Amino acid sequence: MDLGLTPAKSLTLGPLAVPDDYFADFVRGCIDGDGSIVSYTDRYNTFKNASYVYTRLYVSIVSASFPFIEWLRARVQPLANVVGHVDVRRSGGRHDVWRLRYAKRESLALLRWIYYAHDVTCLNRKRHIAAPFLAARSMPAARRPGRPMIV
Repeated sequence: MDLGLTPAKSLTLGPLAVPDDYFADFVRGCIDGDGSIVSYTDRYNTFKNASYVYTRLYVSIVSASFPFIEWLRARVQPLANVVGHVDVRRSGGRHDVWRLRYAKRESLALLRWIYYAHDVTCLNRKRHIAAPFLAARSMPAARRPGRPMIV
């Protein structure tokens, strides 16, 4: 209770007393517990041009507590230099579910921040999805036309 954990925490969770030095670990735990790392190849616009193939990457955390999601977003922003986007899924007779989502370069920055070392404690199946994006890659010599690429 002193840290901010409450009964029925999924609905009532708010700001927690997590020091900045451990916040990347805390966020990694949130993603391991109530989050997701999604990567896929988007070929939606290949009918326009065969080279319009993109790798998509999203990192999300969900909660039924809007104050927790807003607090988390506000704390992560200055520490990882990412903003994210908050949306809500509403369904009749059920609690709203809030999602804090990072995409494109922000998802890369967030993943590299939370997986700051190879041996950090984490859920292996989520680290496995993130692994291809953790090593910084050099920019290609020439950029193809189209949307910006993930580097």
